[in-house]
Amino acid sequence: MKQNYLGITGLATVAILSSCQQKETAMTLTYPETKKEVVRDTFFEQVVEDPYRWLEDDRSEETADWVERQNEVTFGYLDQIPYREDLKDRLTKIWNYEKVGTPFTEGDYTYFYKNDGLQNQSVLYRKKGANAEAEIFLDPNTFSEDGTVSLAGLSFTKDGSLAAYSISEGGSDWRKIIVIETENKTQVGDTIVDVKFSGISWKKSKGFYYSSYDKPDGSELSAKTDQHKLYYHELGTPQSQDQLVFGGKESEKHRYIGGSVSDDGHFLFISASNTTSGNKLFVQDLRVSNGAIETILGHEDSDTYPIENVGDRLIMTTDLGAPNRKVVTATYPNLAPENWTDLIPETENVLSVNTGGGYLFAEYMVDALSKAYQYDYNGKLIREVALPGLGSVGGLGGKKDATTIYYSFTNYNTPSSSYTYNVEDGTSELYWSPNIDFDPDQYISEQVFYTSKDGTKVPMMITYKKGLIKDGKNPTLLYGYGGFNISLTPSFSTANAIWMELGGVYAVPNLRGGGEYGKEWHKAGTQLEKQNVFDDFIAAGEYLINSGYTSSDFLAIRGGSNGGLLVGATLTQRPDLMKVALPAVGVLDMLRYHTFTAGAGWAYDYGTAEDSEEMFDYLKGYSPVHNVKEGVQYPATLVTTGDHDDRVVPAHSFKFAAELQDKQSGVLPTLIRIETDAGHGAGTPVSKTIDQYADIFGFTLYNMGFESLPSPRIRNENENNLK
Repeated sequence: MKQNYLGITGLATVAILSSCQQKETAMTLTYPETKKEVVRDTFFEQVVEDPYRWLEDDRSEETADWVERQNEVTFGYLDQIPYREDLKDRLTKIWNYEKVGTPFTEGDYTYFYKNDGLQNQSVLYRKKGANAEAEIFLDPNTFSEDGTVSLAGLSFTKDGSLAAYSISEGGSDWRKIIVIETENKTQVGDTIVDVKFSGISWKKSKGFYYSSYDKPDGSELSAKTDQHKLYYHELGTPQSQDQLVFGGKESEKHRYIGGSVSDDGHFLFISASNTTSGNKLFVQDLRVSNGAIETILGHEDSDTYPIENVGDRLIMTTDLGAPNRKVVTATYPNLAPENWTDLIPETENVLSVNTGGGYLFAEYMVDALSKAYQYDYNGKLIREVALPGLGSVGGLGGKKDATTIYYSFTNYNTPSSSYTYNVEDGTSELYWSPNIDFDPDQYISEQVFYTSKDGTKVPMMITYKKGLIKDGKNPTLLYGYGGFNISLTPSFSTANAIWMELGGVYAVPNLRGGGEYGKEWHKAGTQLEKQNVFDDFIAAGEYLINSGYTSSDFLAIRGGSNGGLLVGATLTQRPDLMKVALPAVGVLDMLRYHTFTAGAGWAYDYGTAEDSEEMFDYLKGYSPVHNVKEGVQYPATLVTTGDHDDRVVPAHSFKFAAELQDKQSGVLPTLIRIETDAGHGAGTPVSKTIDQYADIFGFTLYNMGFESLPSPRIRNENENNLK
């Protein structure tokens, strides 16, 4: 790829009047000037201009100034929305309820996360015995004054005497690891720094394995990180003496490497991959001093992981030759695929597996809804687990010797509750449920199947208040993802509860590219098939309109990360479909995404512009940054990102917002809201989250024409009229 630099000064000062359906709203909007410095890239003899390349430099004062000026305009606009504070007040009120996570046992203690309501970060508590009083074990709210330092990971030794936890600062993927004695909570040894994309796996109580990259040249928030490495840290030694276990050699070069020790401490399993799909798998016998690292699977044609071992007998889950996944078993050292035997065969539904109480728990997705079954280690079916309803189960696992394990259950209109499960008799009991100012019985969540452009049937969950009038006038939020084998299963959101209280419809389609129907469903939304994802999303919007749930004047589309790409591509391809577009932390420059941080690992889903001329043409054909056109009336758009996002760097959002502001021919606003000291989303303080939703919902409703907060338009069956 060649580059040709030509510096010019561009003009981008535009006066915009935003308009609403019912009434013109006099809100003058003048965008900050965004200069153009043309950079010309050549791909397969085709020249592509990149006028906002300078915004990729997250360390420059010029970029910082642009961010400040954009936020000034954005918050100036949001401040004038008359019910923004009302939204914030209602969000704060409904958010202020106690939230308790599913318990787990370590050593002599039972641990659980709890948030009193509005704490920026959830607190980790513990208690010894069922009737003991709980005490605070770790309170991330004390890590920083503003709540922007979060607890990102936690791992205990088998006896529970030591805990290693990782922290994230400002939402960054770079972590620090701190080790403490659990009894007195005193720190052991030095803090381990510069850790990224890593678990923490203990080798007895002597030390632990973790993964990281060498610190990159240039910005640690945006520079490419290409070679992951697995290290072993022995307690009482400095980090500089940590042993490099895997990676570092050209033959071991991978973008993602992880290590996990078996529960009995006999084996170290190493997973290595170059993309987000597919992994090699290795094993080291820790019972042998300096044992060799042996190959279980030497290619990346499947996702294969160990889930349990009984002595030398290993139980694994794999999609090798089984797109919907299966469970297999083999005996060390003969662990290669030709030695595998099926333990739980593949079915027509996608499988995920957990362990607890000496059993395997197989969770299946049936049209994105959970079903669960209990098996013994020989693959014998014990029973179907009776779940509380239709929705999503989580957790369903625990220690090998436990007789009672815990799981959570939720759906779109039911807040998450915790249950106990007796592994011997299969009985469940409610352990904890929230006391929230929201009545789930007033809402309905229905699943529909609609037809996409090529005839494919796609499921969608639609949730709204019972009795809602389907006359096309309900504010509707269409949320999607469609990528990386990730499944969108039903889960409750406090923010979405507010949206539905206001008469809003919340719709989630299970687009191709996700994992709801296995590997083939995923592959049908990748690389040269990526347009299927956008077509599925567009068809979902059309279904909602044609079925009377909403209309183009009351439809908003939303998604984050890969879902931000989904929104960006949809709004550039079908700007007439929706009134509001809300791309969050989006992958929006498809010609350069792989040049930032670990972005090259996403090539399984996207392909890269260097792969072939066909792939370059395809990517350029839908890349949101490259498909904003002059003379088009785009929907009201609020781009959101975080200045510490080192997963999908904010330059994607910066460049997309600049293109929209420069070329928008309509009267609706194009704004970018840049959160400071925030990353890709994980660990965001509750206070910031509430502010974000107040702004997003306020922007959405205001641009749909609501001068005051709406209320549900429902039919009064007794009077046969509208209420």
